[in-house]
This record gives sequence, structure tokens and C-alpha cells, in this order.
Amino acid sequence: MKIIAIASDHAGFELKAIIKSNLEQKGFSVKDYGTFSADSMDYPDVAHPIASDINDGKYPYGIILCGSGNGVNMVANKYAKVRSALCWLPELAALARKHNDANMLAIPARFISPETALQIVDIFLHTDFEGGRHCRRVNKI
Repeated sequence: MKIIAIASDHAGFELKAIIKSNLEQKGFSVKDYGTFSADSMDYPDVAHPIASDINDGKYPYGIILCGSGNGVNMVANKYAKVRSALCWLPELAALARKHNDANMLAIPARFISPETALQIVDIFLHTDFEGGRHCRRVNKI
């Protein structure tokens, strides 16, 4: 069984809970890095620990949320072995996996519906990296 890591700031707290519940219903184990309430907090406080663990190979994939998705995405991409993709459309999630072998998914919680978020997560977790010419490109990151 795969363990999926997840984290959010206060803006992503409610959507994170929906995603976490959906993943657990589908048989995934979820490691939740917080935040654990809608109280205002600083997104780097959750983004650094999850990105560090993805970087170290502790979990295969991470999902991070904040209001725009940009802040958590910027933090995650500071880590050498993290390839975090900001996705607000299902097609972007598919391409992030197929072409970029993304191992973290950044979601803009204030800009997409829960239904779209769940679709993005499902596609992200069930799309394989195509390899081939994309390996050369990913290796240059």
C-alpha cells in the first residue's frame, strides 16, 4: 500500500481534508503534515517538512495546498529531488506526470472546486512517467 504525504496551510485546510478522506476511502495511507485547523499559519512551516521527506524518498508522492498553490510549490521546488507541479486542470496533472515525472502536486485551493481537485489528484497518482525523450529533460532539472 502506498503512503501519500499531504500538507496545507490554512487556506487549503478544508480541501486537504476532502482529499485525505477520498484517498483513504480508495485504500491509500496518508501522512498528514498539517496544518490541522483553519487558523492562519505560514505555509513554509508545512511545505519544508513534506518536501524534505519527498526529497529523501520517504514517500513516493506528496500533495501540497495553499490559496494559490504558488507558495507551497516554490518551497517544494527548493529541494533537489523534488519536482513539484502546480496544477489547476486535470490535463496539467497528467502532463506533469507523463513528461516531468513530478513527485509533488501543488493545488491552488482557492481557485478550484473539490470535484476538480479530486480528479486532479486521481490523475496525478495514476499516470505513469513516459520516459524516453523526457528522461533527458528531467535529468537536466
